[in-house]
Amino acid sequence: MLTLYFSGTGNTKHIAELFSQKMNAACFSIESAADFSAEIKQHDMIAFCYPIYGSRAPRIMREFVCGHISGLAGKKIIIFVTQMMFSGDGARAFTDLFEEGAIEVIYAEHFNMQQNIGNTPILNLFSEPTAKSKRKYLRRAEAKMDTVCGNIRNGIVKKRGFSIVSRLLGCIQGKPWLRLEKSLKSAVRIHEDCTVCGVCVQICPMKNLVSIDGRLRHLNNCTVCYRCVNRCPQKAVTVFIHRKPRWQYTLQKETVT
Repeated sequence: MLTLYFSGTGNTKHIAELFSQKMNAACFSIESAADFSAEIKQHDMIAFCYPIYGSRAPRIMREFVCGHISGLAGKKIIIFVTQMMFSGDGARAFTDLFEEGAIEVIYAEHFNMQQNIGNTPILNLFSEPTAKSKRKYLRRAEAKMDTVCGNIRNGIVKKRGFSIVSRLLGCIQGKPWLRLEKSLKSAVRIHEDCTVCGVCVQICPMKNLVSIDGRLRHLNNCTVCYRCVNRCPQKAVTVFIHRKPRWQYTLQKETVT
C-alpha cells in the first residue's frame, strides 16, 4: 500500500502518516523527490490525502494526479480529505480527474481538523487554535482512523461524500471555487514589512515566491495552501484576503503527544 499526500500546514500530513503507520504503508508527500512513477507502478492500493478547498482538491494535487493518470489506471484508491467542518463531496470530486471505470475507490473519508485561516472576519469568530484544541482534534481523528483501518482490513467499503446530497452541496461550493481559483494564482500580496528572510521562498510548494534584487516577488502560480501566510515571521505575506492574520497555524509535532 502507498500513501501520497499534500499538506499545507500539517493537518493532512498528520492524517497521511497516521494511516500509513497503522496500515504499514509507504508514505510520501507529493512535494518530495521520490520516483513517483516507480512507486505507483509497484503498489496496487494507493491512498490520496489532501485538504479541501471549496469542496475540491487543491490544484497542486490535481496537477500531480493528471501527471500520473496512466500509471494510476486500474489501481484501488483510498481518499482522505481534511476539512474544517463540511466539504460536501470533497472526496468524490477526486474521481472527476479520471475516466469512468479507470480506478476503483474502495474507501473515502473526511476528517475534521483544526482550521488554519486566521485572517478572515467570519472564521475569526472561532477561537484561536491552542495546543489543547489541536490535541482534541487529533484524538478524534485517531479514533476515526482506527475505525477506518479496521473497515479496510475487513473489506468494508465506505464512500463519504458520494451521496446525491453531498454531490449537490459540493457542486454549490465547488463550481464557484474552480472559477475563482484561476484568479487566485496571482492573489499574493507582499506587504511593506517583509524582510526577505526567505522562509516563504523555501516552503512554497509551487515555487511561486522568489527573491529578486532584494525584493520578494510572486510568479502567479499560487495554489492557496496558506503555508506562507501561517509561517511568515513578520506576517508580511497574504493570499486572497489581504488582512494580516490575527494568529498563525501549524500542526507542530509536540501537539500530537
